[in-house]
Amino acid sequence: MSRLSRMQKQILSLYRELLRAGRGKPGAEARVRAEFRQHAGLPRSDVLRIEYLYRRGRRQLQLLRSSHATAMGAFVRPRGPVEEQDDATAAGAPGTPPDHVHRPREPHDHTGAPETGDRRRSPPLGGARGAA
Repeated sequence: MSRLSRMQKQILSLYRELLRAGRGKPGAEARVRAEFRQHAGLPRSDVLRIEYLYRRGRRQLQLLRSSHATAMGAFVRPRGPVEEQDDATAAGAPGTPPDHVHRPREPHDHTGAPETGDRRRSPPLGGARGAA
């Protein structure tokens, strides 16, 4: 096997530190292992994502080491029988609502500004239109 890069060594060190910090805290060790397994297949070329996950792991280590942390868990939405049925009948991608579901329009456009009824553009500021 080839030599490990500096980043790989840092990640392995973080993994060991997280496992040590998670000892005695319910769910911590299993969550750490699952998180690292989930991202083990990331390509080496995806440096931005790897660095992001490393920084996130460092922050979680600080939280886990704090005296206030008693356990570690994950936020997941339980799937009920109605949701499974809707997903099975949906024609779209997973997580998208079926075609027959109509959502109300969002009150804000993509900029976050409230939507107005008039979508026409206003004249530019500082100049008169049609001045000769």
